[in-house]
Amino acid sequence: MLERFKVPEEIAVNVDYQDMHTVVTQIFKVLGSPLEDAVRCANTLLYADIRGIDSHGVSNMLRFYIDGIQSGGINPSPSWKIVRDSEATATIDCDRGLGLTIGPIAMDLAIEKAQKCGIGSVVATNGRHFGAAAFHAHRAVEHDMIGIAMTVGGLQVAPTFASKALVGLNPLGVAAPSNKEAPFVFDASMSSVAGNKIRLARRLGVDVLPGWIGTEDGVPIMEEQPVPDNFVMLPTGGTREIGSHKGYSLAMMVDILSGVLSGSGPGFATRQGVSHHFLAYRVDAFTELDVFKNDMDSYLETIRTCPPAPGNERVLYAGLQAHETEIKRRSEGIPYHPEVIEWFHDLLLELGISDPLPVL
Repeated sequence: MLERFKVPEEIAVNVDYQDMHTVVTQIFKVLGSPLEDAVRCANTLLYADIRGIDSHGVSNMLRFYIDGIQSGGINPSPSWKIVRDSEATATIDCDRGLGLTIGPIAMDLAIEKAQKCGIGSVVATNGRHFGAAAFHAHRAVEHDMIGIAMTVGGLQVAPTFASKALVGLNPLGVAAPSNKEAPFVFDASMSSVAGNKIRLARRLGVDVLPGWIGTEDGVPIMEEQPVPDNFVMLPTGGTREIGSHKGYSLAMMVDILSGVLSGSGPGFATRQGVSHHFLAYRVDAFTELDVFKNDMDSYLETIRTCPPAPGNERVLYAGLQAHETEIKRRSEGIPYHPEVIEWFHDLLLELGISDPLPVL
């Protein structure tokens, strides 16, 4: 994560992972989620926090989910069901449930199908936000599988040359196992920057960089400035000259594989809320597992140990920094902004939940 999005060390309040997990679980329970669903929601959110994906953790997203539940837009106790099923594929109706809880169920179903068939593919529709894509993809790694997760994320991105937003942020997560090296875990929206990071920038009072967003009629903003009231997100690449047509085409790909394939339709005309897609590839259905994992080690180590270009400290691959952040935060605690901790104190008092968080 870029430094501008991190809580300054001098004001950060560190909280133990388990304390925050307990608090978040209790919040979802009080809001109507069964215990198992509440735990899954906490698992998904705290995965983001512990690995430094702060844009998708409790600081940035929990308020949004609470508002959705209290307004009736999110069903805290969904009666999800499989509406189409085959040996290697399935379609799930999420019953307006958060992807935080339906996502792990769908990914585990894809893994189960891959155990039998080599590949498992599960689409889900009539859902809501599913958190960090990496969390769902990463679940496959412990089963020696490659995991892929994607979702149709809102309607905020303007296609190249377009005057309005017509595609979603549409994040994609991919995770692959290794032996000794930290596994490859990629997670990115198909916009120039994750939409949640714009929300985070506004909350932290930091500027957005050139090429991240456009004016409300789609013109790329190419100077650093505070987050404006009205804007559209730009695709990955920002402008046509540096590849925005590739970014928005990738966003369309995610939409086709999630919304259209699930029968919900494209994001701008969805008939059933948010749609997701989860895939699992059983490595030994394609090649020898040891060969694959050794090759991954060689690949990742070669990149990790590559001499950096002048002015840079080192070369990273997707998942390495998150792995190192997780080790540090499990030992030292997760850093939160004081405003977030104060918000939690007020919320826990309002909901009648025991408060183990630090007193400021």
